[in-house]
Amino acid sequence: MEKSEVKLYTETELEELISWFADKELPHSYQVDKATYVPDLQDTLKRLFEQARICRENPRMQGCIFLLERIKHGLEQTEVTHS
Repeated sequence: MEKSEVKLYTETELEELISWFADKELPHSYQVDKATYVPDLQDTLKRLFEQARICRENPRMQGCIFLLERIKHGLEQTEVTHS
């Protein structure tokens, strides 16, 4: 069985991801996908940022960063379709 590679973010990469959200006009709630609904996006992002900073170096705790990436990607898609 092959090990799958897990991307570990550098501190700089993580801070760049977090700063991407800073100047965006974000909706109050957000449907990430069919199974993931975020009722308070601002509060959720704040908590995900904290968790990501704490867990950045642990490959088993990357879920918060993956979720941030998914939210960012979805919001980018929304920007493209509304531009």
